[in-house]
Amino acid sequence: MRYDDAATPRSFLLVAFIFLTTLIAIPARAQDAETPQHPHAAEPEPPTWTWTTDANVFFGYNYQHRLFRDFSVWESQNWFMLAGQRQLASGTLSLEGMMSFEPFTLKAIGSPQVFQTGETYKTGPLIDYQHPHDLVMELGARYRIERRGMAYRFGAALVGPPALGPTAFMHRESARDNPQAPLLHHYTDSTHISAGVLTAGVERDGFTLEGSWFRGAEPDEHRLEFDRPRLDSWSTRASWRRGPWQAQFSGAHLHRPEPFELFNMSRMTASIEFNGTIGSHPLAASLIWGQNREIHGILDGYLFEWDVPTAGRGAFYGRAEKVAKDQLDLGAPAPPGFVEFHRISHVAALTIGYVRNVTERQWGRIGVGADATVYHVPQNMLDYYGAPHSFHVFVRYRPNRSASAAHVHR
Repeated sequence: MRYDDAATPRSFLLVAFIFLTTLIAIPARAQDAETPQHPHAAEPEPPTWTWTTDANVFFGYNYQHRLFRDFSVWESQNWFMLAGQRQLASGTLSLEGMMSFEPFTLKAIGSPQVFQTGETYKTGPLIDYQHPHDLVMELGARYRIERRGMAYRFGAALVGPPALGPTAFMHRESARDNPQAPLLHHYTDSTHISAGVLTAGVERDGFTLEGSWFRGAEPDEHRLEFDRPRLDSWSTRASWRRGPWQAQFSGAHLHRPEPFELFNMSRMTASIEFNGTIGSHPLAASLIWGQNREIHGILDGYLFEWDVPTAGRGAFYGRAEKVAKDQLDLGAPAPPGFVEFHRISHVAALTIGYVRNVTERQWGRIGVGADATVYHVPQNMLDYYGAPHSFHVFVRYRPNRSASAAHVHR
């Protein structure tokens, strides 16, 4: 299906505004009909906003080694989030905004990372780099209303995540001490920055079924601009949350996620996340599977990551993953009119790290940490990568736990 390039974000914003206004107006009328006010009853106090903040900021030295090339750079991965919530009619309205200064604190091509792929630089595929995130990572609204034991959820975002994949890696407690993005990122949660998203869902007893309509293309390399919203892709997700556990299974049809490819893609993901205690010992852990079905083949990836706080102010963290990559070995150029099939490379990585908070104040926590990564290189990549390895040394800032405890990332 082809979409008119002259379409503007204004048309999407109009649809989103009508969508949310209609949904909010319906429960408001229902409340008036169900609970008539006594003519002499005291006027209720107007609802107020409750605001929560969250952030994660790394600054440090990144060293990546592979055959023929060494990468080393001082850089900062970072994001900042503001969320507001208030009662509206008989439901709850939530606003969320998120931004990152990575367009200024990372090189334009991104952060060096062995075997990482996804998105573009100067119209070509990024290889061995994690792209910078956009200046505006999220800007949207959600509305939730409960009726007879059921909760109904609706959302619209100019930029935001559709109902696809696990908790995005920068929000997972099992990953928040790790400055490096998973190699599995573009198989599971890379759609967390989608241009134009409409979502609706229903929830009961911790189970949620939801679906989204959104733009399937990855963000372009112009990180300071809003990408044009186009509702050309869809996703659906079934999830469950109880106590420290949450799990999900999701799938999507993505319309041309990469601009250098002419083909659509299907994606499936499944995950189990735990953030609680075992006995008296806190633990955050995630087990995640992602699969991209594309013209070059069926590409699977698996990830297990963990974060284990110590009795003091420290935490041990790690990540083990195995991913089938098709961008590393593009194959021989195809004649005009033929598809250039990519060869698949099965890579793996193991990261072990430690971070320790050196100061905790009202405004947040400062920690210092380091990690190291070793890799499994497939036979078809040995001549290009040899025996790669990498490490990070960094300072990390996070707000106090109380500042973000009320906000739940989805």
